[in-house]
Amino acid sequence: MLIQANSILVVWGLLNVVIPAYSQKVSDLSDEQVRQFVQRAKSSGMSESQIEQLATSRGFTLADITKMRERITELEKAPISKGQSSPVDVNRGQVDKAGLSTAQPVREKIAGDKPPVFGSSLFATTNLTFEPNLRIPTPKNYQVGPEDELIIDVYGNAQQNYRAKVSPEGVIKLENLSPIYVNGLTIEQAEQRIVGRLRQLYSGLNTTASGVFATITLGSIRSIKVTLIGQVVKPGTYTLSSLATVFNALYVAGGPDPDRGSFRDIRVYRGNRVIRTLDIYDFLLRADQKDNIRLQDQDIIFVNHYDTRIELTGEIKQPAIYEVKTGELLKNVLAFAGGFTDKAYTASLTLRRNTPKELQVVTVPAAEIPAFVPQPGDHYSVGAIIDRYENRVTINGAIFRPGIYALQKGLTLRQLITTAEGLREDAFQNRATIRRLRENLDPEIISVDLRKLMRGEAEDISLQREDVISILAYSDLREHRTVHIQGAVNKPGVFEYADSMSIASLIVMAGGFSDGATATRIEIARRVRKDTTDLPANQNVRLFQFELNEQLRLSEAEARFVLSPFDQVYVRTSPRYESQKSVIITGEVPYPGSYPIRDKSERITELIARAGGLRPEAYLKATRFIRRGEVVSVDLNRIMAKPTDTGNLLLLQGDSIHIPRKTELVRIRGEVLNPAVIDFNQRKSIKSYISESGGFTAKALRRKLYVVYANGKVSRTKVLLGARFYPYSEPGMEVIVPPKPVRSESKLSPAERVAVMTGITSLAAVVLTIIRLF
Repeated sequence: MLIQANSILVVWGLLNVVIPAYSQKVSDLSDEQVRQFVQRAKSSGMSESQIEQLATSRGFTLADITKMRERITELEKAPISKGQSSPVDVNRGQVDKAGLSTAQPVREKIAGDKPPVFGSSLFATTNLTFEPNLRIPTPKNYQVGPEDELIIDVYGNAQQNYRAKVSPEGVIKLENLSPIYVNGLTIEQAEQRIVGRLRQLYSGLNTTASGVFATITLGSIRSIKVTLIGQVVKPGTYTLSSLATVFNALYVAGGPDPDRGSFRDIRVYRGNRVIRTLDIYDFLLRADQKDNIRLQDQDIIFVNHYDTRIELTGEIKQPAIYEVKTGELLKNVLAFAGGFTDKAYTASLTLRRNTPKELQVVTVPAAEIPAFVPQPGDHYSVGAIIDRYENRVTINGAIFRPGIYALQKGLTLRQLITTAEGLREDAFQNRATIRRLRENLDPEIISVDLRKLMRGEAEDISLQREDVISILAYSDLREHRTVHIQGAVNKPGVFEYADSMSIASLIVMAGGFSDGATATRIEIARRVRKDTTDLPANQNVRLFQFELNEQLRLSEAEARFVLSPFDQVYVRTSPRYESQKSVIITGEVPYPGSYPIRDKSERITELIARAGGLRPEAYLKATRFIRRGEVVSVDLNRIMAKPTDTGNLLLLQGDSIHIPRKTELVRIRGEVLNPAVIDFNQRKSIKSYISESGGFTAKALRRKLYVVYANGKVSRTKVLLGARFYPYSEPGMEVIVPPKPVRSESKLSPAERVAVMTGITSLAAVVLTIIRLF
């Protein structure tokens, strides 16, 4: 039973080895000490009341209990760092020299791909602990011993309650009565003895005539010490609850050692004699716990070495290493493993057996399995059935039920076609193929005239295993036939061709004419196959033109025209049909907003006129004309004065014109000491604005200063004979001073430059020497 936080809070009363009683306060304990207390309590096997009573007897007060509860709650909420154990994650432990548990997780040992030992995982999971349930009624066969507490309740015409603890001598003491010996008695026997003694005080106790009754129940139970030896993971002596069973003790000790311990020969010694032998397979295979007896104080559990183990791998339901008892056969071990899987090859097993000198391979036929006796170290491998059919034939293509069929004795091709519900109407009967494997598995193709075969005019063909019959349809022997329509229809695209398809039918399939379609201009382009009459030598497509009315009707002659596969139909749009296009004008006009473009020759001045002209406060020099997201520089003053000017642009869909009020500000940015916005003054020059911004910085490239005017035009600084001529000033302009370009540093290091100069000097000396010689 997992001890929760509220029950663990008094566990430190057990741990006087770590903290002497009365010598250390709860507040002085470290987190690690609290974790150790919780860990040891979980593996002690004692009940809550036992732990609490022991803590109280060691001098701990109610205040100490409350403080310990708070400490445990805090630790459960706090994250656990690497290398520490959570107070609620420890499930079993090994007893130290003081008889207390030191819990550590036990993991199953598996080397490489070797299967696990059957049963070893039982003691490695945290979901199964076998801890006794301490909240159930006291079992009638429970034997009373020292440290057990008995609760005696007298009721009826007399009222009394006794809480008596069994002394080390095995007796309990009640007032006005001599000691009552109860050690070794079952709870039922102890009840009879105690009631018999109480009749000295309560005459006729537990009889109807007296009206006085008594019940005896078990209060707190004692702890016992059990020793586990032999081939267990963690041998030692453990303190457990007196309700603990063999499985409980095995789980605390980590179970039998998977490498050498027996899972089927676990002996319980009591009083120097074997009282029970436990086979864990009984529990694993049949949920049988008849040998899972309740332990008593000083019991010894001995786990023997295993005698015979064999390994089962392959196509069985539970591959593992199984322990075999004397007299058990291979069929019994296969039953342990759950039997074969659905894909198992059951005709024989492959056995790898150890001999005194080397390995031996044995094939075990299925008939010998029931009587086959396993030997130590045997390794049985169950193979899978091969991916091969002994009686399969396949038929595909233009039949009603294609698929896989069983090859029955004497089955012929005509019989198989009949079994598959016959040929479809579109089956190409002039030729079918049978793909057959020869004796060496080389494929061959057999051609069949189905028409003659089905009429009985040709000899029927006997089928063989793995024959594949393919019957093609007419559609499989030609290109996929489509027609294409595009232009002024609602759903242009590619459509499946059908015989006798007309133009009107195709237009209906395409959703009919779109809004701007003209039925008087329909063209059809057709591939030229064989008929090249009246076609020029350089023309490879034949064109047809038709006229339809609004009801999709053709003239009588044209109505007989039928589309051919791969025809392309073009439906034209009315020459004067187009969707509405609009432009936007905002700012200083009486009627700003969106306006449709009247015709293809409409220009900027006409749009301004339609918007009511210009307001008196309009500042034309700052007009911005935007097309496709880009600013186009326009001079609206010149355009308004002379509409025929080339700057009076034609309007296009999405154009935008903004005519602002006069802006009285100038913006200076870039390489100046104080980029700022300054009021415009007609008498100020560009230099004046730069001075008001603090002047140029050291990185300023003065000769590249430029100005962006309110209408988007850009003017740069001009240099003539060393003199700079800055652009003129206008309201709303932006003065930009760019930085000097960053000089690229030399790619050569100082040492490399010295080496280069040394090489040049040496080369010059050589050249001078040669000149002197000549």
